[in-house]
Amino acid sequence: MNAEIERRRTFAIIAHPDAGKTSLTEKLLLFGGQIQVAGAVKSNKIKKTATSDWMDIEKQRGISVTTSVMEFDYHDYKINILDTPGHQDFAEDTYRTLTAVDSVIIVVDGAKGVESQTRKLMEVCRMRNTPVIIFVNKMDREAKDPFDLLDELEEELVINVRPLTWPIESGPRFKGVYNIYEQKLNLFQPSKQVVTEKVEVDIHTEDLDNHIGTPLAEKLRSELELIDGVYPAFNVDDYLKGELAPVFFGSALNNFGVQELLDCFVEIAPSPRPVQAEERIVMPDEPKFTGFVFKITANIDPNHRSCVAFCKVCSGKFTRNTPYLHVRHNKTMRFSSPTQFMAQRKTTVDEAWAGDIIGLPDNGTFKIGDTLTEGEVLHFKGLPSFSPEMFKYIENADPMKTKQLNKGIDQLMDEGVAQLFVNQFNGRKIIGTVGQLQFEVIQYRLENEYNAKCRWEPVSLYKACWIESDDPEELEAFKKRKYQYMAKDRDGRDVFLADSGYVLQMAQMDFKHIKFHFTSEF
Repeated sequence: MNAEIERRRTFAIIAHPDAGKTSLTEKLLLFGGQIQVAGAVKSNKIKKTATSDWMDIEKQRGISVTTSVMEFDYHDYKINILDTPGHQDFAEDTYRTLTAVDSVIIVVDGAKGVESQTRKLMEVCRMRNTPVIIFVNKMDREAKDPFDLLDELEEELVINVRPLTWPIESGPRFKGVYNIYEQKLNLFQPSKQVVTEKVEVDIHTEDLDNHIGTPLAEKLRSELELIDGVYPAFNVDDYLKGELAPVFFGSALNNFGVQELLDCFVEIAPSPRPVQAEERIVMPDEPKFTGFVFKITANIDPNHRSCVAFCKVCSGKFTRNTPYLHVRHNKTMRFSSPTQFMAQRKTTVDEAWAGDIIGLPDNGTFKIGDTLTEGEVLHFKGLPSFSPEMFKYIENADPMKTKQLNKGIDQLMDEGVAQLFVNQFNGRKIIGTVGQLQFEVIQYRLENEYNAKCRWEPVSLYKACWIESDDPEELEAFKKRKYQYMAKDRDGRDVFLADSGYVLQMAQMDFKHIKFHFTSEF
C-alpha cells in the first residue's frame, strides 16, 4: 500500500453528551500540537474550528448540531478526527459520519455506563463491522466497579471487550492506571496542564507496593490475574474485524490516560479500508481517485450563502484543479479551493489521499451520497436514513413564499437535516426527525436562510418503516388496508407510518411476506 495512505487514521469520536467527549477531543488535539493552551477546557472552545458555529440557535443553546472535522499529525501518522454531535436529536448526522470513518472511539462515562445514544450508535458500527475502541472517562470521579463496567459494555454493546489499561480505584481514591498493553504504571496527578509521567514497574515486586501501598498492590495483582483468566488475550485481527473492543480507562479532563489511548490507537487502528460500492469493492491503494459526499453544511457564511460538501477520499489521490466526474449529474467538475480543517483553521489543500476528508465548495450541485471519480461510474453504498421517531406536518405560513419554502425544504433535506414523507392519503408533507430540536432548527433556518415561514401541525405517529415484498398481491393488499398510513419518501419508496407499536406488531404478524425495514438501506 502507498506509504501516504498507510499512515492515515480516520476515526469518529462518539458519546452521550455528558460523557466528556469534548475534553477528550481537546486533549487529542493537544498531543497533535494543534492547541497551544494545554487543558483549555472552556465551553466548547474547540468548536471555533467546527463548521457549525454559524447558527444563532446553536450559540444560544451551547450545543453542537453538526460534525466537526479536524486533522493533525502525530508521530508519523496523519489523523483525521470527526467529532460528532453528542446531542441525540442530531444522531442522524452521527450515523452518516460513521460511514466515512475507518474506526471509532466510543467515550463512556465511568459512573453512568452505557447510555441509550451509545447503544444506537454501536448498532451502526456493527452494521459495517467498524473497529471500536472504548474509553471509560471520568475515573477521577466516583465510578462503577470496572468489572461491572466491562460486563455492561459486553451486554449493552453486544461486543467482546478486552481491557488494555486498568484503573486503580476511582474518585478521590483514584491512584492511576496500569497499562496492560505496555506493562507500565501511570500514577495519577490531578492536573489539566501536566501530562502524567509513566513509571516502569514490575508488578510482582515490592516496587509496586512502594508506589501505591500494599493493600492496593495486592488488589491490582489479583485483578490483573482475573483479567487474564476471564478475558482472551488481545488479538488485533479480532479488533480489526469489529469483534473485539479494547477498553481504556482515564480522565480526559485531567489529561490522564489519553496518551496511552492515542499511542495504542495509531499502532492498531486500521489505515483506510476498502469501501463497498454497488458495482464493486474499491481498494484504497487504487491509483485512480474516488470519493463520496457524506455530509453537506449549507449557509455557513450567511453573507455568501456558501455550502461545503464533505467528501471522503476512498482511493487514490485527489488533486486540486483536476477534472473529476460527478456521477449523478454525469458532468465533469474542477475544484479550485478544496479545504482541510486543521483544528483551529481551515486551509486550501493541493492534494489529499485515501482516508482524508476534504471540504468542497458547493453551490447546490451535491447531495448526500454523491460520488466523484476519474471517469468510472460508481455508487457508494452505506448512507442510510434511519427510521425517525418524531413527526409533524409542515405547512406554509406565508402563501406568498411557497417557492422559497419548497426550495428551502428541498435543500435542507438534501443536507440530511431530517426526512420528508408525502402522505398518500391526503398529499400532505410530513417531516420526520430524531428529536424535537431538529424542528426548531428547520424552522429557524427556513426563515433566516430562505425567507420562508413554516408552521408545524401535530401528527400522532409511532414509527416510519420502509416496506417491500416478493409477493406483489400481499403488498397491494397491505397498502389498500393501510391506505391512510402509507407515504412515499423522496426516492419514491413505500413507507408505512405506524401510529402505535401495537399496530406495527400486528401488521408484522398479519402480513408474513412483507419485510419491514427500519433503515432506508435494504
